[in-house]
Amino acid sequence: MELVNTNDENSFDPTSKLKSSPIPITFVSFNENDKNCIYCENEYTKTRFSYQKYCKKCLSHYITDITDDNKYLDVYLYTRNLECNEHEINRTKEPQNIQECCRNCLEILCFKQIPVYNIHIAVEDINNYFDIYNNVIESEKYCKLCGKSLYQGTEEFELKQFKLCSDCYRISSGWIESTLTKKPIPILYLPWWHNISYCDSCKIKLTSTSDCQKYCTHCYIFYIGCRYCLTTNIIFGHTNQSECKKCKRVLSVINISSGNSDLDDFLLNNMRININDNLKIFSNVKVIDKYFRPICVLDSIYHKVERIIKWIPYVQFTNVKQIAKGGFGIIYQADWPRFKYGSSQRVILKRFENSQSISKYFLNEVNIFCYLYSIFFKLFFIKIDTS
Repeated sequence: MELVNTNDENSFDPTSKLKSSPIPITFVSFNENDKNCIYCENEYTKTRFSYQKYCKKCLSHYITDITDDNKYLDVYLYTRNLECNEHEINRTKEPQNIQECCRNCLEILCFKQIPVYNIHIAVEDINNYFDIYNNVIESEKYCKLCGKSLYQGTEEFELKQFKLCSDCYRISSGWIESTLTKKPIPILYLPWWHNISYCDSCKIKLTSTSDCQKYCTHCYIFYIGCRYCLTTNIIFGHTNQSECKKCKRVLSVINISSGNSDLDDFLLNNMRININDNLKIFSNVKVIDKYFRPICVLDSIYHKVERIIKWIPYVQFTNVKQIAKGGFGIIYQADWPRFKYGSSQRVILKRFENSQSISKYFLNEVNIFCYLYSIFFKLFFIKIDTS
């Protein structure tokens, strides 16, 4: 598998063996940590062989509303009782599509469109589901969608790893224009539902803005999901809309402009991670030809990326003490608990007076600090004083 540049490929289909659903797929969340369905508020049910969740009530409605035989989902299914009186399918075979299932007996074992680290079985399920689990692991030797041979080895660890077929799940990238800076920004088109709740780059919690949108307040990375295709666009900067690479539906993206065009340009150019080189590198690296692990693909893209500036909420600082005051602001020292290392770091804060009317001159000064960053010190954030 290789990264495909699709700026000029209007016919590119990231999941060619699946159809776009005619109705939204509402039974899965865009945030893996959600406990209750955002539509009906029922508690989510965990899939049997992975840390995935789905809403049984919304899934039941979906099965009712889908009346054709097209394949919209790549999923491992289990019908607990094939002799159920309400079955309307041929009882001599397992259903192939989710709409063929009886809603009273259906159980989701694993979604292939929602990547996890591995396919596992809980200790409490070994007695009742061990044979079914082994059947799933055995089935993973071949792509469920095209039948292509994948991993045929005997290494147990590799057998249980979550893998996707490189022919049926195709990652692509491109460039779009930022509506704030009017400059091109990279976009990554993922052929899966990226329901991770933290930023892939800095690992902080993402801010959700809708049932299929979220972004990182530190990195200005936007995650836009399509509920008709279960695909995700990752945009490394801000734009006002995003188009699904599969169904071409266009979604409006939340506006996060500060109202100051100079400040917007500065933040989006300095807080955004430098992902460009990594995308170029990844495009030239051949991954395993038959299959790939989604988690590893993202790790390779974000490996050693660095941001010049990191925006840190003021409430994270403790023991803030004034140590000096000058004509342009006040200098403080403070402790900053850095979650990655479990200990506090002593930092220097500077409060600029009247920063609500921030000017291009001030931002040019900060740009000089950013240049010096790589030589003398680290500049973590700029805080606007709106008082």
